Amino acid sequence: MAANETPTQQPGPPPRSILKLAVSMPAAGLLIVLMAVGSIFLWLGIPIGLIYLVSQSVNSSQPTLGPYVALIFGIPICMFLFGKLLFQLDRVFEKVTGRESQADFRAPWLKSMRAERTNRRKLTVLEMTMIVSVSLAIAAFGVWFIAFAGSSLPGS
Repeated sequence: MAANETPTQQPGPPPRSILKLAVSMPAAGLLIVLMAVGSIFLWLGIPIGLIYLVSQSVNSSQPTLGPYVALIFGIPICMFLFGKLLFQLDRVFEKVTGRESQADFRAPWLKSMRAERTNRRKLTVLEMTMIVSVSLAIAAFGVWFIAFAGSSLPGS
């Protein structure tokens, strides 16, 4: 192969949609559900759970700096470790389904303004579930804030 030639990809079967894949392979569907539940637990369960645990360990209404430090460092560390578990679930999903995440990604600032826009990186299932869960969390917060939060201004 010459230095300026690009390797050709072998034509494989067309990629199936995630929904068809989940229906045809129950193990894949279970892994998708576990990733979705895990992403919700990552954003809600860990912070709320740690806040509850720390609040149960404090006996006064004016705690010392310790509980705050435990929360400031504990929440990100627990979220990082749980995120690692979610990435392992994504790897198991790739092994079960035979789908590989395409890592062909070129940062936009490294492209010419005249370059083709066809070279895109596909999202993994974990990335998709994280995007959906964060979007739903933001939407739920917006609904709560507008409809249920009430005003914190005095006299209103």
